[in-house]
Amino acid sequence: MVRPERRTKVDVLVVVLIVVVALGVGAVSWYTGDLRATTLRTAGESAEVPAPPTRLPPSLAEVWSAPSPATDRPSVAGPSVVVGADGTVRGLDPFSGEGRWSYERDLPLCTVGAQWDRAVAVYAKSRNCSEVTSLDGDTGERGPQRNTDAEQDTTLLGDGTYLTATGRRLTEVWGSNLVRTLQYGRVPALVNPDRQPRVDCEHRAFAAGDARLAVIERCAEDPAERLTVLKARPEDDDRPEEDFSVPLDEPDTTVIATSDAFTVIAAPSPPTLIVYDSHGIRVEHSPLPFTEDEFDTAARPVPLTTITEEHVFWYAAGTTTALSADDGRLLWTTADTLGSGTLFAGTLLVPVPGALAVLDPSTGERLGELPVDRGDHDGPITMDSIGPVLLEQRGDTLVALR
Repeated sequence: MVRPERRTKVDVLVVVLIVVVALGVGAVSWYTGDLRATTLRTAGESAEVPAPPTRLPPSLAEVWSAPSPATDRPSVAGPSVVVGADGTVRGLDPFSGEGRWSYERDLPLCTVGAQWDRAVAVYAKSRNCSEVTSLDGDTGERGPQRNTDAEQDTTLLGDGTYLTATGRRLTEVWGSNLVRTLQYGRVPALVNPDRQPRVDCEHRAFAAGDARLAVIERCAEDPAERLTVLKARPEDDDRPEEDFSVPLDEPDTTVIATSDAFTVIAAPSPPTLIVYDSHGIRVEHSPLPFTEDEFDTAARPVPLTTITEEHVFWYAAGTTTALSADDGRLLWTTADTLGSGTLFAGTLLVPVPGALAVLDPSTGERLGELPVDRGDHDGPITMDSIGPVLLEQRGDTLVALR
């Protein structure tokens, strides 16, 4: 018979040493890793999205405000209003402003957006904004996460189906599972150089819609700027598929909106609205009622727009412009405004100095005003609403009105 094996003191010491080392490595990994530096507090119970109003209130007053420098517009995810500041993303009760859930990391917070009834937070680690986490808008529970190559000044741009992380050299698009569907531009560690049509370009302006991404780019090999419209989900994420890409006659243009039927850009000299069809052919142009200097001051990489089923409302140079969501043609403009506004109780509410102007969304006719005290804030305002609560992003502060 085989003689049974016997444990010696050396065997026991080796096993003990292995266990101690493993526990030590685990403790060090936990102490220095992301898990210890992350705090997640979920909501105690679910909440319902409040019903939208059927009529305008007789007056409005501020009910709460919160610092939110990580958002550039109000973000609504499910029943929560999402804000971001100092490395922390919070989901707030829309009526009281009290925190329902929070997610905190000891990393700089690049930006926060909302899509798919979830908050999407992007944190900076080392050289870029690489850490992306989605959070359920109702409970704050973690959803899909990813690592990415987003640039430090990235902005999240959603079209309802896909989410774009903008970048001057590299732009990415993600699906609802945060799997990358498109990479466009100068890709790090490029394996197949022939897959990217243009890598030495500066991406200057962006718009998203109908699973399309429109980019105005300035390329080293081109004497003119270029308008490129891409499919948000090509067959291969690193091989962009273009609807069209055309050189522009006008310099320093900005893109306003894109869809599967049209793309609208604005040129500054003279200020003109230009509509392209889905094949990249110019089909219409209309003069804009502001000066070239005003246009230059208002130009932004991502336009200040409010997009509905029937309209695209665009704000620039103290003017709100309405476009048709069917073909991009200009419908009306109204001056002396502070933003593109939001639909509320069947009307378009547009911020103006000291008030919200009540407009007919189809004609632009002013139907009245609701006074709003904004203190000394006189800059651009982005808006949204959740139920009967109106939201205004004023610089780094989010304000709720009711």
